[in-house]
Amino acid sequence: MLEMQKRLSNAFYALISLPSTAMGFALCIQISALSWLLSTKYGLKIDEIGIVWASGPIAGILGQVLIGILSDKVWFWGGRRRPFILIGGVLASLMLFLLPRIDQVASLFGIGNLLVVAVFVAVTLDLSINVSFNPTRSIIADVTPEGTARLRGYTWMQTISGFWGVAAYVIGGQLGNYVLIDLGIVLVLAFSVIPAFFIEEPREIKLPAAEAQSATDWGQLIRIYVAHGLSWVGVQTMFVYIIAFIQQHLIAPGTPADAANAQSGQAIGYAFAIMSTVGFILPALVFGPLAQKIGRVRVQVASLAVMAVAYFLIAASARTPMQLYGFMALVGVGWAAIVSLPFAIMTEKADRSRMGYFMGIFNLSVVLPQLFASLVLNKIIANAADKAIVFEIAGGCLAASAVMWLLVKDDQSVAMAAAPQAAH
Repeated sequence: MLEMQKRLSNAFYALISLPSTAMGFALCIQISALSWLLSTKYGLKIDEIGIVWASGPIAGILGQVLIGILSDKVWFWGGRRRPFILIGGVLASLMLFLLPRIDQVASLFGIGNLLVVAVFVAVTLDLSINVSFNPTRSIIADVTPEGTARLRGYTWMQTISGFWGVAAYVIGGQLGNYVLIDLGIVLVLAFSVIPAFFIEEPREIKLPAAEAQSATDWGQLIRIYVAHGLSWVGVQTMFVYIIAFIQQHLIAPGTPADAANAQSGQAIGYAFAIMSTVGFILPALVFGPLAQKIGRVRVQVASLAVMAVAYFLIAASARTPMQLYGFMALVGVGWAAIVSLPFAIMTEKADRSRMGYFMGIFNLSVVLPQLFASLVLNKIIANAADKAIVFEIAGGCLAASAVMWLLVKDDQSVAMAAAPQAAH
């Protein structure tokens, strides 16, 4: 075991954050470039693009839970999580390489229908990300003790992953998606493979007798899953339908189609970049120290409340791009909490020896809301005369999530008393 792992130094926290960062970067590329490539390079219709995208949530439902269970039980290549991080990282990098070459793959194998190849590449990319996402998060719980040290692990994860996520959006916007994809091929491979050989995993996680008897608090876990799921209904509603709000309220009537498309695309890019910037700055620098003083759940509740208020303000008064950007900075406060604190809270309610399984179940509170927002809320929003309903729904979901989080217990004695030390 390296000295930095024994001491749980900042360098080690940065190291264990890189595999998750790799998968997050791959996901950002998928969000930024997939639809654009399928439409502009391959000429797929919007309904065909929808078929390609539908593979993502389904892959998440199946992939994360299955891989979580397997990674709890197997041991090869010197680890439980390591093999899946390596396999997923290599496959994700390969699929990124194939994304702009779908037509060449189809020609090589004599496949006349590009949609078939596009679905295969997209599904494999998404499965690769899902193969690795669960282990990249579970390994942080495996190699850090409960309390402050684990909280630091997940806040560091979001800080580093969030930084590279913002970089992905900026690179794609400034240098183009082809440059972004080329960088992603190298970065995803390096961030997945290299750290795996410097992190020593415990072969078995043996719980003390007292802890083993109450290793899993299902009542608390269900509350966390529901609360987190409500957050993601709101977030996914924003991700999918913000374009409708922008087109109605931020683009001047009569604007030529090309100019309107450019303006709406720029508004979305800047809005998400601002949100993501706040999202990667706050977890390690603000939320970590603040959580030690008032507790993680209270920080989560307060952050979601700020996000809910920001959503309602956007719905009521954001009628220029600058107003939207200002409110999106407040949205970033809640986003920073959603993608960092729940991991630290959830992992201390679950059996550490089965963390992959519980992390897989936890992922369902993200994937199922994505399906709900895409398949149910689409009709409501499409039929609404005022597209501000997008942020009214999102704000209501975040407010409900904040209330639900109040029902989750936060053992502050663990959070504050646990000193950084080598795990296992």
